[in-house]
Amino acid sequence: MTKHIMLQGTSSHVGKSILTTALCRIFYQEGMSVVPFKAQNMALNSYVTKDGDEMGRAQVAQAEAAGLEPFVEMNPVLLKPTGNACSQVILMGKAVGNMSAREYHKGYSLKAFDTVKEAIRRLEERFDMMVIEGAGSPAEVNLKANDIVNMRIAKYLNAPVLLIADIDRGGALASLVGTLELLEPDERALVKGLIINKFRGDVTILQPALDFLEEKTGKPVLGVIPYLPDLGIEDEDSVSLDDKKTQAKDKVNAPIKIAVIQTPKISNFTDFDALSKEDDINLYYVKEGQEIGDADLILLPGSKNTTEDMLYLRDSGMEKALNEAHEKNIPIIGICGGYQMLGEKISDPLHTESDNDSVKGLGFLPMETTFVEKKLTSQVEAKCLSWEFLGEKLSIDDLFGYEIHMGTTKFTKEANHPFMITKRADKDVQVAEGMINQEQNVMGAYIHGIFDNDKYRRSLINILRKRKGLEALPVSTNYAAAKQAAFNRLADTVRQNMNMEKLREILQEA
Repeated sequence: MTKHIMLQGTSSHVGKSILTTALCRIFYQEGMSVVPFKAQNMALNSYVTKDGDEMGRAQVAQAEAAGLEPFVEMNPVLLKPTGNACSQVILMGKAVGNMSAREYHKGYSLKAFDTVKEAIRRLEERFDMMVIEGAGSPAEVNLKANDIVNMRIAKYLNAPVLLIADIDRGGALASLVGTLELLEPDERALVKGLIINKFRGDVTILQPALDFLEEKTGKPVLGVIPYLPDLGIEDEDSVSLDDKKTQAKDKVNAPIKIAVIQTPKISNFTDFDALSKEDDINLYYVKEGQEIGDADLILLPGSKNTTEDMLYLRDSGMEKALNEAHEKNIPIIGICGGYQMLGEKISDPLHTESDNDSVKGLGFLPMETTFVEKKLTSQVEAKCLSWEFLGEKLSIDDLFGYEIHMGTTKFTKEANHPFMITKRADKDVQVAEGMINQEQNVMGAYIHGIFDNDKYRRSLINILRKRKGLEALPVSTNYAAAKQAAFNRLADTVRQNMNMEKLREILQEA
């Protein structure tokens, strides 16, 4: 019989995803067949599975921690906000349309719950343990009637719940007590333990508060998890970008500076996590009112609403800043939506993303993009053709990544393509991909995850190093191995700071 443990939070961003990842790793290390699960995820960071299905990035990290290849049953419902209280709804990895918050919560969510239950059934057939993540807070009284990700799941599975509070943001005790107070008696009974997360300092000083919590709630405090900076594990959504800015300050003296333009609908910023792990890189995010500075490279990330983000660049003055940087010969690379913005025009005749029929692009690349109804989602293998960037040649085989886009791009002049896709969704193909301008200082492509490739990442960094008169460095960061080490570090920390014996008792009693 499959065992279940569920992690819910007093609010968003209290550490549910990370602690779910930790338990997945702990159970995996103990030889269990364990799988992560989140019924409904709202995030702009997504991933494409081998089957071409789209799912939340947090469940991908959890799957990796559990020693699994990600598959869509781990996250059957994904909501990707497009703006104006509207989201694109992804059901079992496929887009089913855009819905307003009211349309989804008042009509569609409970219909989607049938699909959620089927995903659970399939997981229970294959795995001994499910580590389940909730979303936001289970005590949102205005949403509870149609909620399919918190207590509805816990009650459906009779799963024991661990309730998490973030003490770093303050008010943790009140959050825990208040959340329990707002739950119905049968929901409160499912909460079997409390966790204080992101604690800094001497835990003995906190003991009176822990004693109070246990006495007040009748629930045991299972652990006080310390604050862990720079975890090295991919983040769920843009709310974590403030953490990344803090980390960038720690590398202010790194010789190579890379600026990422942060737009309101930024998506898949995890594309750049591997770059931030390199010792000689200071990667930082720039938004309205902030300076690009003396960057050696500017990155334009993906976007869930490309035309709106392009208008944001124009209205905020960031387009002017990008033009000035371009005139200074600072190189610019765009990925997916960022690639589309580098072109001359972006058209959305079917209004798949917004109400904008057509928006003028930055004009750095001679190309035009038109959005179509069907989204392309596939894993790809590629090779880096023998092309020049900033006067240096680059040629690398055996690259991997994935595509998530709805735009079809046509070139208005002869194009120099940086990549050749050799395999798409396990089928052999020969598809030229991306574009580099004639001046060799602007480049774009649709391939997400391209910087995860160690040799490609280091080769591009070395081009930037040579431009500054610095010697090239060998590949020293194995990004995949670094992620595995981060999972182990996280698991060790949680194991040391959580009452694992009590947790096992809770699992046995369930």
